[in-house]
Amino acid sequence: MSQHLPVLLVVIPLLLAPIAALVNRWKAAWVIAVGAAFWALYASVSLVRIVLDQGALSYEMGGWAAPYGIEYRVDLASAFVALIVSVIAAVTILYARTSVQREVSEDRGALFYSAFILCMTGLLGIAVTGDVFNVFVFLEVSSLSAYALIAMGQDRRALTASFQYLIMGSVGATFIVIGIGLLYVMTGTLNMADLAERIPEVASNRTIPVAFTFLTVGITLKLALFPLHLWLPNAYTYAPSAVTAFIASTMTKVAVYLLLRFFFTIFGADFSFGQMHLEMVLMPLAVVAILTMSLVAIYQDNVKRLLAYSSVAQIGYMVLGISFASVLGVTAGIIHLFNHALMKGALFMAMGCIMYSIGSVRIDKMAGLGKKMPWTMAAFVGGGLSLIGVPFTVGFISKWYLVQAALERGMWPIAAVVMVGSLMAVVYVWKVVEVAYFQTADPDHDIKEAPLSLLIPTWALVAASFYFGIDATTTSDIATKAAEALLGVMP
Repeated sequence: MSQHLPVLLVVIPLLLAPIAALVNRWKAAWVIAVGAAFWALYASVSLVRIVLDQGALSYEMGGWAAPYGIEYRVDLASAFVALIVSVIAAVTILYARTSVQREVSEDRGALFYSAFILCMTGLLGIAVTGDVFNVFVFLEVSSLSAYALIAMGQDRRALTASFQYLIMGSVGATFIVIGIGLLYVMTGTLNMADLAERIPEVASNRTIPVAFTFLTVGITLKLALFPLHLWLPNAYTYAPSAVTAFIASTMTKVAVYLLLRFFFTIFGADFSFGQMHLEMVLMPLAVVAILTMSLVAIYQDNVKRLLAYSSVAQIGYMVLGISFASVLGVTAGIIHLFNHALMKGALFMAMGCIMYSIGSVRIDKMAGLGKKMPWTMAAFVGGGLSLIGVPFTVGFISKWYLVQAALERGMWPIAAVVMVGSLMAVVYVWKVVEVAYFQTADPDHDIKEAPLSLLIPTWALVAASFYFGIDATTTSDIATKAAEALLGVMP
């Protein structure tokens, strides 16, 4: 069965999604979603092992040879991204059973889990497909289901947040499909490997830079790079807690993967950074994102919104690494995909625990929670330490690689920006810690700790944040090998 894993990774969840909707009972739909998520986890772990042992996998749909048929191609970068999506999906779906029951009406439960499976399927499909039009199709599958998931939030503002995301997401998708169309007109193929061979022959034609520009704008909008991030804060703030944890940990990460795939595999580093000088756009925007979004986060009263702006800053770190166009820089960007998924997933799940217990995630409502909800607040502190980049956490590993990449290029000011960003993270994490641990709770409010069904998934991600911060050998090795493959560097 291993040779069919690339397609089964996508097909099985895709078949389970409508079944979850048709059963029309949220408990049965949840069981189906658990099956889909854990199948994806098993398949993605297996794919990572196979790729590490045997190299990249190619699967020709229907036996039609590429580029005439659709090819699924799994290399180390795509397998690693699929693993990130499936790990977060598996943890989140366990968390969702209790959280969704509180935050989403029962009559929408089955539809919620169906949309969740579809969103996961779309993200996995983006990771493993070797066809650029399939990228667009899977992008729309994941985006449309994400719009629906966000709109199921309790607050009526979830509807406007979803609509705003729909508008901006559609603009981004339009830019991407125009870019893909221009590439097809010039090369006559949609296969990624075939495009990589044919683009250099027509690179002198100005249509290729135009296609490159359209794709750059579309993808950076999808990954919420400053200043194209305006859809993200409201989407993260008003979505159900389980949805926020899932999309914050996966959707922007997959969009960063698209950035890597198009700029390094399809166009090639020489064209992207040598001819188009992409670093002159990405690096300044990443630096501005790190500094300004961290500053905006400091002034937020809603912790989910605070973490949302923090996510835009963290995306800046990923893009900053990619902008170096070096093995060390791209390694930093790839490893931060995984590390940020762990830490931000844990933080948003901790906020979901607080929402479950007190019905709010405003800072002024969290007075004394350090004593009333010790496990939840300890999880938030653990995730916050990773966000800051304290040693023995995954955040430290990411920033260590980033600083090394900056110093390798002699860019001391960029290394300083990374350090300043960490100091700013101390400020906005401390805002929450100070209220929770150093202010007294209202004695009239009977606040109880979140149930174990919420705490266990949250702590699983917190524990992973510390484990992979102490022993980063596996993740750093995979990220380095993936970076070398993307840049065409022989190990």
